[in-house]
Amino acid sequence: MPAQSPQVVDTLIFARWIIPVAPNCTPLINHALAIRNGEICALLPAQDAESIEAGEVLRLSNHVIMPGLINAHGHAAMSLFRGMADDKPLHTWLNDHIWPAEGRWVDEAFVRDGCELAIAEMLRSGTTTFSDMYFFPEAAATVIRKAGIRAQLSFPIFDFPCAWGSGPDDYLRKGLALRDELKHSKLITVAFGPHAPYTVGDDAMLRVATLAAEADAAIQIHLHETQQEIDDAVAQTGKRPIARLAELGLLGPKTQCVHLAALNDEDINTLANYGCQAIHCPESNMKLASGFSPVEKMRAAGINVALGTDGAASNNDLDLFSEMRSAALLGKVVAGDACALPDHYALTMATLNGAKALGIDHLVGSLEVGKQADVIAIDLSALEQQPIYSPVSQLVYTNISHQVRYSWIMGRKVLDNGELTTLDRRDIMTRAELWRTRISGE
Repeated sequence: MPAQSPQVVDTLIFARWIIPVAPNCTPLINHALAIRNGEICALLPAQDAESIEAGEVLRLSNHVIMPGLINAHGHAAMSLFRGMADDKPLHTWLNDHIWPAEGRWVDEAFVRDGCELAIAEMLRSGTTTFSDMYFFPEAAATVIRKAGIRAQLSFPIFDFPCAWGSGPDDYLRKGLALRDELKHSKLITVAFGPHAPYTVGDDAMLRVATLAAEADAAIQIHLHETQQEIDDAVAQTGKRPIARLAELGLLGPKTQCVHLAALNDEDINTLANYGCQAIHCPESNMKLASGFSPVEKMRAAGINVALGTDGAASNNDLDLFSEMRSAALLGKVVAGDACALPDHYALTMATLNGAKALGIDHLVGSLEVGKQADVIAIDLSALEQQPIYSPVSQLVYTNISHQVRYSWIMGRKVLDNGELTTLDRRDIMTRAELWRTRISGE
């Protein structure tokens, strides 16, 4: 944007640091970012931006500007189960506590209220895109549109009935109808969500593989989450789950493999050869003692690795900055190498890698002219962030999520100086307390 030819923009943000992520995470110092019609239209030194006319100008002298975070896996409505069944192993947690609670309580109202609680938490902590796999995705879509957040809805598929449907045929019918309904949405995409290899049989998996290929749609699946999952699969079928899915035609560049906490070298080679996406949920994996994902090995094999929080029932928060820190620290321990998962890679996992995993990196994930303006601003003036030698280090290794002050999605401000603009925080908290009272029987 030439200085001698100023242009009118909607929003002009001056910041001490801008981290574009692409082509790298090197901070741009004392720069400005301009937004017009929902897109980034300029990224330039501050002095060159002074002559640009703007509908709104923000001068954030202590802030870092960066792409909004992308939470590539979660179960948003499960925020209403936060803290309900802590300190239990995965299968006990799931079979004895979560599934019975879902059978009793989950309906459209539960999903609407739980999603609104989750989205509010995510917006306040820097997330601008999330992927959700849960019942009643139609209800989630209503809240997503209200909030103005970007999302992928992975409609769930099981071999058995659940609150949302009677079986694979019903789930596929409803999911494809939702996909048709949302096909023109600028913010929501719909993916297939076969829950896991141990809950979906070969027939349903084959149908998912065929339908997803025909629709050119993504598939998200929990995969190799525990060693028990693999041992059980080998005992029953003689195959590791990844090998089975490869034979069924389910693996490919649009397959988003969640957890991957129990992998051998053959598994990693298979995922790399098929170009699969990996979604790492370190805090949920640690809390449920599921295992340790070999992220550095996957990275070395050329696999794109993104980050997810999983649901608040097993995390217990949706703070992707915290997830970033956990991933960086755990990755070093697992690799036995202090140089593994450096801060810039952890930041990329939570932004551009997440966009690649969800197939939207042409739209978001980095601050580049022409991309949609999903942008956040974080205040680094707090005592806990001083002194600042590297803003990237501060973002990854310090407790920073409570310092997110502004957030834009497609240029629309959804967080204004820490306050939500599209959701009512007090109303959300009131409804969450009502659900707690009902579920706890008080």
